[in-house]
Amino acid sequence: MLPLGNIIRKHSINFHCYADDTQLYLSIKPDESGQLAKLQACIKDIKSWMTHNFLMLNSNKTEVIVLGPKHHRTSLSKYIATLDGIALASSTTVRNLGVIFDQDLSFNAHLKQTSRTAFFHLRNIAKIRNILSQNDAEKLVHAFVTSRLDYCNSLLSGCSNKSLKTLQLIQNAAARVLTRTNKRDHISPVLASLHWLPVKSRIEFKILLLTYKALNGQAPSYIEELLVPYCPTRALRSQNSELLVVPRVSKSRIGARAFSYQAPLLWNQLPTWVRGADTVATFKNKLKTIIFDKAYS
Repeated sequence: MLPLGNIIRKHSINFHCYADDTQLYLSIKPDESGQLAKLQACIKDIKSWMTHNFLMLNSNKTEVIVLGPKHHRTSLSKYIATLDGIALASSTTVRNLGVIFDQDLSFNAHLKQTSRTAFFHLRNIAKIRNILSQNDAEKLVHAFVTSRLDYCNSLLSGCSNKSLKTLQLIQNAAARVLTRTNKRDHISPVLASLHWLPVKSRIEFKILLLTYKALNGQAPSYIEELLVPYCPTRALRSQNSELLVVPRVSKSRIGARAFSYQAPLLWNQLPTWVRGADTVATFKNKLKTIIFDKAYS
């Protein structure tokens, strides 16, 4: 796969590779449709390289998605439909390492799929709950349900409470099955007794953990580059507080959900004794304590 990366870099196209899954992406303004020529040239070279190595570029397994306002997406789709003679219909949703992306980045399709799968497994666990010990039932719930709630959940940062309610209902149902709690009983005390963070708090936990790792050289460089340390113009007590610069964004648009905005915003709200943790394990313990108290206080 290494030669493929060199071909893509030559055309100045952004890309990510995971095993044999290769993603090309380009950020352009509405009036810069000419930038797609770089993408066309890149795919042409990729196709030639694959042919030379007795491989085939399968258009049936190649997906294209245009992200952005609807009126701009329509104008760009006609340019993407034919890349080097390969018919690629612009999709409304694509699967990216198990996460379903839609053109508005609302993740509604992903939430629906996660809910459907999680409730399927939860119903199966409920059928055999009577013959399971508490410990074994908890293992099954974490393996088949909680893992799905936590998988790539940092992408849901900034989503509306209405959207996250879908996942919260899954967690509530899992807690009821595990503890055999009546559906009419209040669920917050049950979640607190299990030491489970609510869905929204779990998302914040994941983002802050990624932020800590990025600031301590334990995250990919493309994540580290999104964080800018705060350097005051004059000597202040806050200059040694490990604060981050919160970029200016339009909160009415999707920019307020970006990691580059959410991460410093949440990070700066943490107490100094949490931000200054020596190890990842210590940071996780301190972070869960403070988020847990905030969620159930």
